[in-house]
Amino acid sequence: MTDSAADLERREAEYERFVEKNLRRNYIAHFAHGMLGMTGFRILMAPTFLPAYLYALTGSNFLVGVGQSLMQAGAAVSPVMSASNIEHRTRVMPAALWIGIAMRVQILGLALAGYFLTGSPLLLATFLFLFLLGFFQGQQRVVFQMLLSKVIPIAKRGRLQAYRNVAGAGIAALLSYFAGAWFIEQDVLGNGYATTFLLSFVLTSFGLVVLYRFVREPEPPTVRPQMSMRERLRDFPELLSDRDYRWFLIAQLFAVAARVSLPFYILYAADVMDMSGAAIGLLTVAFLGADTISNILWGHLGDRFGYRLTMILALLIWLVALGLLLVANGPIPIFMAFFGIGASMSGYMMSATTIVLEFGSREDLPMRLALSTSAETTMAAIGPLLGGVIASAFGYVPLFWLSIGLLAVALAVLLFAVREPRNRR
Repeated sequence: MTDSAADLERREAEYERFVEKNLRRNYIAHFAHGMLGMTGFRILMAPTFLPAYLYALTGSNFLVGVGQSLMQAGAAVSPVMSASNIEHRTRVMPAALWIGIAMRVQILGLALAGYFLTGSPLLLATFLFLFLLGFFQGQQRVVFQMLLSKVIPIAKRGRLQAYRNVAGAGIAALLSYFAGAWFIEQDVLGNGYATTFLLSFVLTSFGLVVLYRFVREPEPPTVRPQMSMRERLRDFPELLSDRDYRWFLIAQLFAVAARVSLPFYILYAADVMDMSGAAIGLLTVAFLGADTISNILWGHLGDRFGYRLTMILALLIWLVALGLLLVANGPIPIFMAFFGIGASMSGYMMSATTIVLEFGSREDLPMRLALSTSAETTMAAIGPLLGGVIASAFGYVPLFWLSIGLLAVALAVLLFAVREPRNRR
């Protein structure tokens, strides 16, 4: 064995020892961050409060779609920038901190705009903050997943995400009903939606503080040399040369395209049942409560059998929930449909973000995360805009059938073209 090979092997061993030594501390830090930070994001990102707020501001299905698309458009342009910025660094926590702060500032901006602006200035400011929120969210997704991959071994990631999601979603479900029944129903502080966003800002900020204070990050034995973003973009075809990853990405694009109808579930429900602030809160409880209950199952299934299986099951549940929503004629089936959609969304998100970590080499991980995130969010940006046009022109039912067709294609690709990455030679 050459001296360089022996030195690399020694540094790899030191890296593994550091991860094992600090595993308990890092596990607790990520759990606490997920419990607090992701609680706030769940309240904001659930397909209830934000679409209802945009509809209250505009009265337009199309503009609801525009607002959702702007957030995803911001997320589409930033992941490659984030990956290019961190892949040559031995530590990513400083970048994670500043990106996390910037993202939370946008949530605060949404709240302050709701309190102090009205009319067109309020709408324009809301759209601007949604775009910037997405811009920093796209970067955060790459950096935080990279940090997770460095400090938590692959066999423990699913359960960690499950436990923190259970805690976070459980708290979010309780707070969501409280926000709907009190903040929005009573118009607390003059704007109940703005007060809900302010609550999200406080919770996510506490989560970031905990993560920064307690995480211990190792320095990897090897990193990529620094390259310009243009040079790294030329490497995308090489990443796509992996057949299974390429077909996974195609399945992911169809699954994300099925979200074309997501912002309109709550608006469709308003045609079937009375939609008070308390009802919005209750449907958010259903969505997030399903996240709470199902996450343990997703995490254990994924750790044991791989995340291809959990993604397939999540898409199947999404199909069933959409079918139930289409035939719902009262509050109970609507509640059950939102419960199923919540369970499927949590399974999809855990599967899609975790399985990407298992394709290819560690050195290519930031750019692989960036490619998947950019592809996903580009499709997610187009979807709500197209959904707004379809909903305005043809109504909600044709929009839901389009989602069902897209989900069926995604399922077929996963079943017949993507192998479980852990079983590959």
